[in-house]
Amino acid sequence: MSRIGRMPIDVPAGVTVTIAEDNAITVKGPLGELNHQFPAAITVKQEGNVIHVTRPNDAKENRAAHGMTRSILNSMVLGVTKGFSKELQVNGIGYRVAKQGNQLVMNVGYSHQVYVDEVPGITLESPEPNKIIVKGCDKQQVGQVAARIREIRPPEPYKGKGIKYADEVIRRKEGKTGAKKK
Repeated sequence: MSRIGRMPIDVPAGVTVTIAEDNAITVKGPLGELNHQFPAAITVKQEGNVIHVTRPNDAKENRAAHGMTRSILNSMVLGVTKGFSKELQVNGIGYRVAKQGNQLVMNVGYSHQVYVDEVPGITLESPEPNKIIVKGCDKQQVGQVAARIREIRPPEPYKGKGIKYADEVIRRKEGKTGAKKK
């Protein structure tokens, strides 16, 4: 059995989980509502405030889907109660970010400003000129939006300029002068 898949999921107060017959599961909570279609072979049962995920046999597809189903379902419950966030840092001389309406306006070394629109269900914040916070209840969507923002100007290895995750470590390279030794 999957160690992750057999762990029960606790449903906190204020969260409702609706399981349809074709494994379409809807989770509603204080921060929003999430829907997901799970594989038909996996069985999801709710007993009171606990959800159990089981698989019919040890076929390769069922073993792979067992832990994934439980993990996604747990992320849905956590998302509608606490939410998810990713923090990005903007490093570089003259690089800055500002929030205007529902857009981020970024000066990141191009000849023009870059505008990033908010996605429905995701909020973008810029508490400081060199910090971006992406928040939402859908873990996958928060990560995707943060990755797209980072993609605008990825960090470079020589000076470390660019947009990086707050917990990301950039491997620095030595410049041309470091190669010459007498």
